[in-house]
Amino acid sequence: MKTFDRYKMNNYPLESRLSKVNIKETCVQPGDRAKPLDKEGKKRLNLIAGEIREARKNNRAVILAFGAHTIKNGLGKVLASLVEEGWLTHLATNGAGVIHDWEFAYQGISSEDVRANVSEGKFGTWEETGLYINLALMAGAYLGLGYGEAVGAMISNEGLEIPSESYLMNIIQGKKNDTPLWKRAAAADYLELIQAEHLNPGWLEIRHPFSDYSIQGRSFKQGIPFTSHPMFGHDIIYTHHANRGTAVGRCGERDFLSFANSVSELEGGVYLSIGSAVMSPMIFEKSLSMARNIAQRSGSDIRNCAIHVVDLQKETWDWSKGEPPIDNPAYYLRFMKTFNRMGCPIDYTSIDNRDFLLHLYQRLKDQG
Repeated sequence: MKTFDRYKMNNYPLESRLSKVNIKETCVQPGDRAKPLDKEGKKRLNLIAGEIREARKNNRAVILAFGAHTIKNGLGKVLASLVEEGWLTHLATNGAGVIHDWEFAYQGISSEDVRANVSEGKFGTWEETGLYINLALMAGAYLGLGYGEAVGAMISNEGLEIPSESYLMNIIQGKKNDTPLWKRAAAADYLELIQAEHLNPGWLEIRHPFSDYSIQGRSFKQGIPFTSHPMFGHDIIYTHHANRGTAVGRCGERDFLSFANSVSELEGGVYLSIGSAVMSPMIFEKSLSMARNIAQRSGSDIRNCAIHVVDLQKETWDWSKGEPPIDNPAYYLRFMKTFNRMGCPIDYTSIDNRDFLLHLYQRLKDQG
């Protein structure tokens, strides 16, 4: 099977790209005004806020999984306030969410013209995004970090350390008898990347002048899990020659297991899924099954956890009544069908993610 040689590609400076979103202009502040809610919307938001307050009072998990548009819509600071004030215990997103958040932290702008750049063969071919995120993942794989954790560390630390080739060779050769095999394998991958990219050992400074807008960086500082759940080939970092599947796999596996661990603590907790039609339901159903596999052997379970799904699609079915019949279009709302089969209380709210998160934060702030 022939494979594509990414080293033959041209990559371009990120600053040369026409980006559509400026985070300074788009940023939503926690105190900003949201669109008014109708009577049912107010009732729903009060319910969710009350469940979150009760969950946190009892030290139970509150997980928020979201799609990349939550970041593109400038909600990083609202998410950060929810984390830093103790309302959320775990954040999860996809690979695109990581990329937009990092680009905002690095240069304050993100989001390109897909149609125009694919036409020119330039879509996703941005040197700094591809090199630095892939490098962070390789460093994270070597250090035993997760995907979001590795990028968050690079943002928070304003760079990362490039090990010397001799140091990595000592790890690979197992000169310390207590070096685990995974560490030796990760060191070998890291050494190959360093040589291929001609990287010099020592501290590599990567300034992030807009890091205050980054939910990854702020979650890392707070020690709150921020996990990424990528699908190989979906994100622009895969077009760069510094991309290595081993690093993505090691970091992504760690994030999935971190997510599954948080799901195992969801009894009495709350799961929020905002604007994620694929990633959130897919990782949740596997994680919940894994958690129940262990919990039920000890006579416990995870049934008393509220699942609240938020998206823009119009609400046409009351999911508290169960699954719609197969001839109803709502049956084909795939992510709701998945969540409905999880055996926990569930509802669906059709609302813009900006308005939802603002209303939620302000209710928690006012009534907490």
